[in-house]
Amino acid sequence: MSTSLDSGPLPQAPATALRQRLAELRGPSTAPHPLDARALAALAANPGCRRRALLDGAGVDKAALARALGSPAVFGQSQFAFMRGNAFEARVKAEGGAALLGLLGVAEPQAALVPDLAAAGPEGRAARTALALREATGAGAWTLLDHPMLALEVAGSPAYLEPDAVVVHPDGRWTVVEIKSFPMVDGSADPSKVGAAARQAAVYVLALERVAAVTKGASVDHSVLLVCPKDFSNLPTASAVDVRKQLSVTRRQLARLTRVEDIASALPDGVSFDMESRSSGELASAVESVPSTYAPECLSACELAFHCRERARSAGAVEALGRAVRGELGGLSAVAEVLSAARGGSGDPADPAVAALRRAARLRAEALGAEAPDAAVRGPGCR
Repeated sequence: MSTSLDSGPLPQAPATALRQRLAELRGPSTAPHPLDARALAALAANPGCRRRALLDGAGVDKAALARALGSPAVFGQSQFAFMRGNAFEARVKAEGGAALLGLLGVAEPQAALVPDLAAAGPEGRAARTALALREATGAGAWTLLDHPMLALEVAGSPAYLEPDAVVVHPDGRWTVVEIKSFPMVDGSADPSKVGAAARQAAVYVLALERVAAVTKGASVDHSVLLVCPKDFSNLPTASAVDVRKQLSVTRRQLARLTRVEDIASALPDGVSFDMESRSSGELASAVESVPSTYAPECLSACELAFHCRERARSAGAVEALGRAVRGELGGLSAVAEVLSAARGGSGDPADPAVAALRRAARLRAEALGAEAPDAAVRGPGCR
């Protein structure tokens, strides 16, 4: 059926409309900030934060936004560590990845295939990677994919991920390789750093499973290969890390994320995170229009954490005290409410949280009362 000239424009495809809406939020002239596996792992750790889900989905540079708001992030990898990591990765992948394949027990690493994954744009690279994975699986030979591009839908928006490497085994197994610059001393490394690497690798495994599901004879190894310098040297060593637990958590948490289009549709008219055309006050209002779920753990994972912490403290929100405390307090959402309930000024005595607070207040008063005579002897100037 033809459409008359006065019937208005044809409706846009949902994906196109969403991309246009996200571009408007980000700023028409601003290129989207890529969403990497580290950011996805942090997002999965706090799935209730709509603010991060929207900003990551729209490709907003949260570090630049934090600077514009006057609360710059102070974490991140130093330039020295970045350069050292790049140098170590180059050594591991030298000569067609001979050292890397040797760590996997490949007898003749020089015979392994290393396909060219070059293509235009992230979508093209992801398609080229999927084709290379299918070809390598069908060939039944050792194949090293250097910096492949994987696609994963997150909250209804595509994310493109770039692992250090993926190795295809002759039997069709795909193994994710994570190359890190922290040392592995006597066969073990810093547990916190290994855990962070495992959470990051789990995102890659999840993305690979999407491709393996449509590739005959393919399977994704749930043990990733962690490659690190050996005993503070520049020689590589490796250890297999089981990421099944991290994979299960990441899959479940990402499924809980509210879809980006639902968050965007609930925003007031005129909201924009365009740092080129908006003042710091306008940006602050735009950020506050999106609900957040702050927790102290955000300080090591999100660029906006200091801004959110300041707002949580200003509002007297109990979230600033941590998720564990927030969970114990039940329906009490403000510090003022907690103090009032503890003093008996408000709250239902039958509420377990209120009862626990009042008991804690009595114990504190008794403890301070026992110390009061000693405090009087010391005098008011002693603390």
